[in-house]
Amino acid sequence: MRGPARSVALLGGGFSTDEDGLLDDWLLSRARSSRPKVCFVPTASGDAPAYVDQFLTAFESRDCLPSVLPLFRRQLDDEALRTFLLSQDVVYVGGGNTANLLAVWRAHGVDQVLRDAYDRGTLLCGISAGANCWARGSHTDSFGPLTFLRDGLGLLPGSVCPHYDSEPGRRTSYRESVATGMLSPGWAVEDGVGALFVDGLLEEAVSRRPAAHLYWVQADEDHEAVERALPCRLLDGAASS
Repeated sequence: MRGPARSVALLGGGFSTDEDGLLDDWLLSRARSSRPKVCFVPTASGDAPAYVDQFLTAFESRDCLPSVLPLFRRQLDDEALRTFLLSQDVVYVGGGNTANLLAVWRAHGVDQVLRDAYDRGTLLCGISAGANCWARGSHTDSFGPLTFLRDGLGLLPGSVCPHYDSEPGRRTSYRESVATGMLSPGWAVEDGVGALFVDGLLEEAVSRRPAAHLYWVQADEDHEAVERALPCRLLDGAASS
């Protein structure tokens, strides 16, 4: 008997960057419950209070049950933390420092609980560092200059690069990392894009901007990076230009 669908969503936007809320509405529509429990994990920002407030303001008005998991001032013991995370329909990870995020999760055992949640059908998602963390490797500024990080959870095969069109140097640096084999072939996410993967395979790509794309980037036989734009469905209510 087939188990629950194992889902990861990469977000190139959301409540922290977009006023229209389209990507977050799309995300909630892909949850397994009509009124999902949504847990925000702000570890990558050091549990920044303003970021938490942004999330609560955005999601308390939606048809969902929002909550927050702080780890810098942790309140739950191991058993309670596990029970809490496994009860969520959506785990939404915020942006910040990818390397620090992964280190803190491993110190608290959150990485393994999230693997179990994934296997049980919880939709795992996030923006920036919160997108990077799910793949085997990622493109990051965690160490200052843009570079590669081969240290993700590996729930999504390959690598991830966020902010592909919006941050200077991202596109060139990620392509070089893939071309030289420092990162596996992977997914480059432009701002405004959402990509849903089920059991490691791309199921849907959407955009709140007509010109935004999701790319598959790989090295050719000459060790040059080649990118392929994937079709994205324009979300209802998106601006026409």
